[in-house]
Amino acid sequence: MATRMNAAASASIVLMTFFIIGAGSSHAQVVPGTGTLLNMDDFEDSSWDFTFNFPKSSKEEDEQIRFPLGRSSNGRWFESPKRGTPDVVKRVETPIGGLEGSTGSLYIRSRDTGIPGRPSYSQKQDDFILKASPLSISQSPNFVVRVYLPPWEEWEQRTGVSFGIRAGVQGPQTTTKQVGFGKWLFKGTRTETVTEMEPVYPGFFIQFNCTKDKNFKEDHAVLIIRSGNDGQDIVGPRIHQTGWWTFGQSHTPDSRVHYYAHPGVADLTADDLIISTMPHSRQITYFNTIFFNVCSIDNGSTWSTPWIIDDPKVYYLGGGNRSMAGGRQQMQR
Repeated sequence: MATRMNAAASASIVLMTFFIIGAGSSHAQVVPGTGTLLNMDDFEDSSWDFTFNFPKSSKEEDEQIRFPLGRSSNGRWFESPKRGTPDVVKRVETPIGGLEGSTGSLYIRSRDTGIPGRPSYSQKQDDFILKASPLSISQSPNFVVRVYLPPWEEWEQRTGVSFGIRAGVQGPQTTTKQVGFGKWLFKGTRTETVTEMEPVYPGFFIQFNCTKDKNFKEDHAVLIIRSGNDGQDIVGPRIHQTGWWTFGQSHTPDSRVHYYAHPGVADLTADDLIISTMPHSRQITYFNTIFFNVCSIDNGSTWSTPWIIDDPKVYYLGGGNRSMAGGRQQMQR
């Protein structure tokens, strides 16, 4: 059974206290790991592999999607057409202190995170995406993942965002647009109100604050929460302790997102809630998947921090065989 790190170790995380839980919110905050297991990968299969297709896609930068997209041998992971996949994706032996019984985890790392062969000399990112299993937000989708933070000396030695742990969700957004009508001499435009489904990508970013930057006296990391009700990033807990961490996120029918984390690999509990927000004050109606960002300075030579993840799992409430979940029916009101 997973065990939590001791109290002294836990004290090394400095939690800011913010709860942006709107008045009148009637839905419980679902602790990540609760409900029926929907999608997961434990990387225990020794034949697990990833097939690349270099040069990778970079639609965000140059509108280029380079098919076929890379994908894992088990069909659960695929290359992002928007940003491409990490340069290194491989199954490795689980580092010490991981989940009990785990023999395999996933190592992901990047160097060229922008347009292939064209260094930008600025921070860019790759995506690593779990195959979509869309759910209604009414089913309170939630996910948990264990992440290994390497010793500080192994991090990319710059201050900036290094890693992202995120969900892909969507909801209706109403905007006004100029719409053309008529032909020839009678052609014109009019303003119409249009409602379309738009994506939102709430999650955690791990930012490294490096002593090579004179602003910091000691190496440490900080969690950045994306995002607040106003759409702005929120500076969250400071991390002084490396090694295994557990991260989780849950979504409730009121369109709120609940962020959880703690050091170690024990199951999350209600006490691990960091913050709850309604990102961009937007209604969310569907949960699609989870994904991870690997960031680097994209200078053609410097490698990102090496990241290791284990047992990413997506759950939902209602239906199915709950014995599959391995989670708890535990909620915080």
